[in-house]
Amino acid sequence: MSSGAVRTPVSQIIHNKDDQDVEDEPKKKSREDWRKAKELEEARKAGTAPAAVDEEGRDINPHIPQYISNAPWYYGSQGPTLKHQRPQHEDERGHLDNRAPKGLDTTKLVTKFRKGACENCGAMTHKKKDCLERPRKVQAKYAESIVVHDEHIVNDASINYDEKRDRWSSYDPSNHREIIEEYEKVEEAKRQLKAEKLKNDPDAEISDEEGNEDKYVDEVDMPGTKVDSKQRITVRNLRIREDTAKYLRNLDPNSAYYDPKTRSMRDNPNPAVPAEEAEFAGENFVRFSGDTTAQATAQLFAWEAHGKGVDVHLLAEPTKLELLQKEYEQKKEQFKSSTKTDIVEKYGGEEHLQVPPKSLLLAQTEEYVEYSRSGKVIKGIEKPKARSIYEEDVYINNHTTIWGSFWNAGRWGYKCCKSFIKNSYCVGMQEPEGYSEQQLQHATTSSAPPVAAPIVDAVPRIQTEVSENEAAASEVNSAPSSEDSSESEEEVKESKKSKKSKKREKKRKAKEQRKNKEKHKEIKEKETHAVRSKNQPDEIDDRKRPYNSMYDVKAPTEEEIEEWKKKRTRTDDPMLQFL
Repeated sequence: MSSGAVRTPVSQIIHNKDDQDVEDEPKKKSREDWRKAKELEEARKAGTAPAAVDEEGRDINPHIPQYISNAPWYYGSQGPTLKHQRPQHEDERGHLDNRAPKGLDTTKLVTKFRKGACENCGAMTHKKKDCLERPRKVQAKYAESIVVHDEHIVNDASINYDEKRDRWSSYDPSNHREIIEEYEKVEEAKRQLKAEKLKNDPDAEISDEEGNEDKYVDEVDMPGTKVDSKQRITVRNLRIREDTAKYLRNLDPNSAYYDPKTRSMRDNPNPAVPAEEAEFAGENFVRFSGDTTAQATAQLFAWEAHGKGVDVHLLAEPTKLELLQKEYEQKKEQFKSSTKTDIVEKYGGEEHLQVPPKSLLLAQTEEYVEYSRSGKVIKGIEKPKARSIYEEDVYINNHTTIWGSFWNAGRWGYKCCKSFIKNSYCVGMQEPEGYSEQQLQHATTSSAPPVAAPIVDAVPRIQTEVSENEAAASEVNSAPSSEDSSESEEEVKESKKSKKSKKREKKRKAKEQRKNKEKHKEIKEKETHAVRSKNQPDEIDDRKRPYNSMYDVKAPTEEEIEEWKKKRTRTDDPMLQFL
């Protein structure tokens, strides 16, 4: 820097720039200026003042509205003008057909790195962060020699608003023409090859790539269809007016559902009518009945084969397609078996493959078994219970079932004796020997008999009475009416007396039984109260009492069994609900 140069401080430069911006900005008009402009406008309209003149010296009509006479802000006018309303010349609007050069400038070849160029490729038109070339192992900045071309830079100052935003700028239509001509040449060559092939071999088949474009006619849109490219589905949006609408097949609102959007009814509207006899059995019946699934599988195979280059079509060559599909399935099975054999030969373990079928392993067979509502087997053989790795069916204390086989009222117990006491001795559900005889002997001294006992005892008594009445009636009827009437009358009187005496005897016995029962009940209550007071332990905290400490594991006596039989609840008792 020379010694005579004067260094201007940065603050002074900023201050001068602010002053310059203030001078460039339009000054705000005062109220007096607005009044003078309004008076001048009124005078020009009245003709007392001369009209405004544009830059070309032509007068401007003062009656033109402001939205027409005022130029846009981006036009850059310096005074009153109407030039923006007149047709623009070609040189003023800019040349949209001007083609700015694009790409690399091949007129210049650079072999050495220049200061300020891209460090990666060496071009002067961009920096390293904007470089589109691949990152080089040895960058151009450090390479001894490089070969690089600069890009063409369009001077934005030389174009106007429209030229800057022209999407077809620098487009050459001749390039497109060259592409079309090249494509036509290729198509012509294909047609010539096809004609020569047919001429040499008339029986030769022509693939789709060779020009058979109309083979898949199902790809063409049919009338009455709508193809949605977004959803990739074809919807038939028109119904033939002679056809009955699906929702009119069954007017019951609870019948098959009809979707009005897709106009489909998948279920059968009339399930009572067999599907084979019904005119319309639902779309699912048509979709999944007969050979529909096989047809769909064949069509899928044809599409996959066509995509892999095999010339086959379901409608044009069904026999060929079926043979190809069978051959494909056979080869597929052979490949699977060969792969399995190779793996077994390499790694071994063939003995693990020799196992029963899965149906036997999972205990699934075709045997029919029918169960009732309670879970009992009505028809067939009951499925065997699966065994576990733990020890099972270990019965203790004369039990025939395990603990936990019975559940009632939130408690677990033994199913064999319905006992809820764990590790208790099983007394069984059967009555012990001699129990029925003891019950008859001690009928007068039994306490708290079950409700069903009087009913059971009353049945034989009623039967004996009925039999005696029948016998008496038979005797009366058998007596001959023609013979000694006096003897028959005496016999009738004696039978009546015997009946009355029997009734009196029964009433007396019943009265004595009731008295004995009441006495025995009082004695039993006193004994029970004494036993409870005797067996009542000392005041021990129940939380500190050991488990099952209130029970002794020992065989019950006959008296205990009899007492338990009398006091236990009988679920099959019909009078239980009246207690």
